[in-house]
Amino acid sequence: NNVNGLFSIDNKELLPREFEFILPRKNERFILWTKKSIFGLSDINGKIIIPIKYKRVSSIENDDFYITENGNNLNGVYDFNGKNIIPEKYKGKFEIFKDNFKNLDTVIYLAGYEKVDGILMDIGVSSKQLDDGERGFSYKYSARLDMRMDKNQKISAYEVVNEYSEEALMKIFFEYGEERYSRKIAKWIVEDRVEKPIETTDELALLVARAIPGKHKKHPAKKIFQAIRIEVNKELDVLVEAIDKAVKMLNTKGRLSIITFHSLEDRIVKNHFRDLSLDCICPSEIPVCRCDHRSKVKLITRKPIEPSKDELEINNRAHSSKLRVCERL
Repeated sequence: NNVNGLFSIDNKELLPREFEFILPRKNERFILWTKKSIFGLSDINGKIIIPIKYKRVSSIENDDFYITENGNNLNGVYDFNGKNIIPEKYKGKFEIFKDNFKNLDTVIYLAGYEKVDGILMDIGVSSKQLDDGERGFSYKYSARLDMRMDKNQKISAYEVVNEYSEEALMKIFFEYGEERYSRKIAKWIVEDRVEKPIETTDELALLVARAIPGKHKKHPAKKIFQAIRIEVNKELDVLVEAIDKAVKMLNTKGRLSIITFHSLEDRIVKNHFRDLSLDCICPSEIPVCRCDHRSKVKLITRKPIEPSKDELEINNRAHSSKLRVCERL
């Protein structure tokens, strides 16, 4: 729903034209990293939206639930070992690859591209993941600590909470959650797990609530759960690697659009886009450039695009989202 310039299968415009500059000008190959819909392309009622203007759209997803759901929206999904996931009338136009976006270059090769004309990254956890109590993403539901987007990976929230050292937990809570009580919460977790492992989301949430003094406008465990989820899925590490690979894989005039949902992600995108747009990244105290750095992109959005009041009325969870766009030189 944050993506603009998309059309339904009856070619009815669904989103305002003033944001179409976000999408690539060429109408060739488009890569999506998103889990919010059929390849990120459906309205709030689940109606399929097909971006008619693109000859081919490929989606990268590492959560089996979304691959199955997106495939079902297209009348069936098949495994990555053979069968096409797209019904006959859409064959050759859409495909899903089960992978992580840090492997963007490999996926583009497997899709048969050398380079692409547009890449959209919709970063982070989705509403459906948060609302699925069994996935262990949210402090609102009692479930085993998990938080893995790819259930095939070994490290889950349980291992982070019960096996990481106090110092490692404190660092994660401070850097990824920006939590002022990081040291105290880490200490309490380590002390608490001596008697028995911390196994569920509500056990962890209650512990955090006890550790943070005073009244709370927001749930006191929100930042801690965010920090653990980022650590489990290595979200920020993946983002940095994915941006560099995405820029390399764009054709000239191709556009990279990234939607973030918290300040840590947005800061990385903002600073990385800025550095990629500069001819020199030498420290200011060096009078003559020695870095030999050359700009690779131009900034399309100097300031991030934020959701409108209308969108927030439909989806209040979008209140923290920011969209930044750059174009390959």
